Amino acid sequence: MDNKHRGITVTGLMRQAAKYNANRIAIVADDRVLTFSEAWARGVRLANAFLLLGLVPGDRIAVLEDNGIEAQDFFLGAAIAGLVRVPLYARNSSESHAQMLDHTGSRAVIFSEKYEPELTEALSLSSGVEYLIPRSHDYEEWLDSFSDRDPDIRIEPDDWYIIRHTGGTTGKSKGVAYSHKTWLDAGRDWFYNFPPMEAGDVCMHVGPISHGSGYLYTPTWLSGGTNLLLDQFEPDFVLERMAEKDVAYMFLVPSMLNALVRNPKALELDFSSLKVIQIGGAPVADETALLGRDIFGEVMYQGYGQTEALPVCMMGPKEWFSSVEGSTPLRSAGRVLPFAYLEIRDIEDSSVAVPLGAEGEIAIRCDGQMIGFWENRDATKEKISMDGFVLTGDIGRLDSNGYLYVLDRKDDMIISGGFNIWPAELENVILGHPDVVEVGVFSIPHQKWGETPAAVCVVVGEAKVTESEIIELCGKQLGSYKKPGRVIFQTDPLPKSPVGKIQRKVLREPFWDKNSRRVEGA
Repeated sequence: MDNKHRGITVTGLMRQAAKYNANRIAIVADDRVLTFSEAWARGVRLANAFLLLGLVPGDRIAVLEDNGIEAQDFFLGAAIAGLVRVPLYARNSSESHAQMLDHTGSRAVIFSEKYEPELTEALSLSSGVEYLIPRSHDYEEWLDSFSDRDPDIRIEPDDWYIIRHTGGTTGKSKGVAYSHKTWLDAGRDWFYNFPPMEAGDVCMHVGPISHGSGYLYTPTWLSGGTNLLLDQFEPDFVLERMAEKDVAYMFLVPSMLNALVRNPKALELDFSSLKVIQIGGAPVADETALLGRDIFGEVMYQGYGQTEALPVCMMGPKEWFSSVEGSTPLRSAGRVLPFAYLEIRDIEDSSVAVPLGAEGEIAIRCDGQMIGFWENRDATKEKISMDGFVLTGDIGRLDSNGYLYVLDRKDDMIISGGFNIWPAELENVILGHPDVVEVGVFSIPHQKWGETPAAVCVVVGEAKVTESEIIELCGKQLGSYKKPGRVIFQTDPLPKSPVGKIQRKVLREPFWDKNSRRVEGA
């Protein structure tokens, strides 16, 4: 059936882009280059392989992979076959893999050969997977054995497209379900404030397109741009590719940006093709953001959202680094996008919005938000309010100019002597010290105040920073009641979740293991 008789879907628009940009470069990975027509044909072959295996539209299919030609095969192949993608996290445990497979009802798993040992263990704990599709040495020959005739599966805008999982820092990961429409809406809004993408512009993916960077993959394909896929983050190599391939767009989490701007090679290369470096996924330190602007120019963009709803805020370089009376844009997450709602809700009563300037839970509603948690009505009801807002679990405030300040996660709040303290406030200040590479702030018991903040700082071996320096720094910038009661230094990295977030609960557990509860009153 012709696309004009159907609603707008990821598959339909990618099919159209492949037709209209057939001879342009669509994919670059390692030393391989694919035109749109070549990439689409590979996706069609993989879709036909899935269908001949016995999978039917709507079935869930999991994937465990790094970036590469094979990753784009799956990105296209699952969409063409009408299957629902379920990306697994490479850093997850086997138990987590099994839980994701089982609760999504995934019938098949396709995976890179390097992940076979851990996936084999996961499958021993799982009960529902019927088909295993390893990408072994004969993958190319296997793929080429299937037809490149488009199966032209009928797909509707409200059909499921992908199930992405939350990080699982507070228990079992929950599946965030997107339809074709909501996935397209999210990608459209990501690019709303960006300089226009032109055919041939290069978008580099240093993170897996199966996860966060995938939000930029689809709009790049639809615009006739080139998706450049890297299978690892190695700062020297990333910087060289940025310069060699005239990269225009890219997505980075703050830790990646921090590694790039502090690399000597960043001062030697030409990045004049850059239009956008999108920063997201975690708060970014002021110093890192400013260094990014100094090295890469006026190309830095910061967005706010979460897997359940995104993006909600976006801020470009002129705004991010500007001076605004009554606001501090550098410390903010930007202002709400034109097509989203943003409110701060009362922590105790999520149906009530608090006044501007007051702290509370960030609540958002946008076109690119999840339909709900997969097969989890109770969790969906807790996450989505009666009026359709996603309750983020993040604590924040809005100032009189509409800038959003993200203070912390709701359940990481420290109450010391009756004062509320958000760890992220201290972490942002402590990261400003030149000797501190990483920091995690959390509560520990205190005989007088009930709780007090503790900070574990990662430093390089020769660092001379002292505990009193850190305490004085926080007291000066945030006030005496917010300074840490204890500072610990180490050279080992902090524990992180599979999506790279510092696990404060892991850091704080040793200090509370003799307590019957994890909060203390004064």
